[in-house]
Amino acid sequence: MPYPVFDEVIHEPHRLRICALLVPSAGTEFGAVRDEMGLSDSALSKHLKALTTRGYTRLDRAVREGRQVTTVVLTPAGREALCGHVAELQRMARIVGTDRRTSGLRPH
Repeated sequence: MPYPVFDEVIHEPHRLRICALLVPSAGTEFGAVRDEMGLSDSALSKHLKALTTRGYTRLDRAVREGRQVTTVVLTPAGREALCGHVAELQRMARIVGTDRRTSGLRPH
């Protein structure tokens, strides 16, 4: 089980979704990530820069069928950070859930 740690870089909603999207793949083309996220090229690039600067993603560039293709890869460090962040969110949710049950509050 990953060590729970809140990660402010991953916590940003788009970055959290990008990392989660990349988990099941060995790499996803930039265009596919962009389309799935519903972001512009520049907005996705900005989020990927933040993730790449931390070592959580890397961009692999190659030429395929005469065109430049960029593949976004979640690194082992990125996978570990994502798992730790999700574990921390789960830990926090358990605290909130326990507090709600013991305080007599009911959900609305």
